[in-house]
Amino acid sequence: METIHIQTESKKYNVFVGDGVSSEIDSFLAAHFPKLTKVLIITDENVAKLHLDQLLGQLQHRKPIVFTAPGGEKAKTFDVYYQALSSALENRLDRKSLILAIGGGAVGDLAGFVAASFMRGIPFIQIPTTILAHDSAVGGKVAINHPLGKNMIGAFYQPEAVFYDLGLLQTLPEAEIRSGFAEVIKHALIHDPAFYDWLLSNIDDLNGLTMKQLSYSLIKGIQVKNHFVSQDEKETGIRAYLNFGHTLGHAIEAEMGYGNFTHGEAVMIGMIFALKLSEELTGLSFNIERFISWVQKLGYQTRIPMHISNDQLLQKMKQDKKSVGETVRFVLLEEIGRPNLREIDDSLIIDRLQKF
Repeated sequence: METIHIQTESKKYNVFVGDGVSSEIDSFLAAHFPKLTKVLIITDENVAKLHLDQLLGQLQHRKPIVFTAPGGEKAKTFDVYYQALSSALENRLDRKSLILAIGGGAVGDLAGFVAASFMRGIPFIQIPTTILAHDSAVGGKVAINHPLGKNMIGAFYQPEAVFYDLGLLQTLPEAEIRSGFAEVIKHALIHDPAFYDWLLSNIDDLNGLTMKQLSYSLIKGIQVKNHFVSQDEKETGIRAYLNFGHTLGHAIEAEMGYGNFTHGEAVMIGMIFALKLSEELTGLSFNIERFISWVQKLGYQTRIPMHISNDQLLQKMKQDKKSVGETVRFVLLEEIGRPNLREIDDSLIIDRLQKF
């Protein structure tokens, strides 16, 4: 088991990474929450079929309550958020209760926001079941979606711990592996040139990842996330660099309809667009054709779906959380490992989208 220490301004906690680490949750609860009253497990219908019985068996004596959300981004709606809060109230959770989030990024976002807002905040623990969640489970961003923008309704609220059981990742479908690994690649590009070189040299088939490769990749990604979050918990500065690829990526997700195009695959298109802008605007020296060829080999789509309007994408980008006064700001790279935030004129965005 690998333990990564996360230190933010508001809280210190650990991310435990390894095969089978979820079996340690009950002893963690006993040690850290001796007066724990009730446990609410929040999961989704897909994860419940695969992993819920195992967790319930480990926590049987605590008689946990279970709230099951729809799968994927459909978990992050106002209606589902309201239903989860209603479940907490109906089952009489109190301020000595705790929420366990077992699932992917959507479940973690939903459960974290429920925990942040129920009785003005009760503790929660993340149990990620996807590669994508190595990013979303760490750092305390919790939110639900609005039809006008992704993750627009939420809070900064850190978990008590993250139990990243690599054994739970073995049931992931191919699309979810790709979606999650896009964030691994993002972490390398914005902070760690050596890690990027390692990925290029070692990862050529996402379906053939060894446990050793997966563990190394996820630990490196979490360490990069911690580098930014520890210095800038509430995204007033450098934490925004973690949104590399997300300005266009979130717009594509919104235009495709949440859940119809995976987050990581949309972000990959956003990263390629940002890399091309970086070559033009910051003088980035980068073999982008090699990068595109590599990610295509890994199964990524590298172009914006043809039916999406560039004007609609621009409007969605104006609603992005990094935008100020409806001026779109992109995270660009001066070189691998050196990101910056740049305001981009509307006309330039439209022109480059058309060429892209």
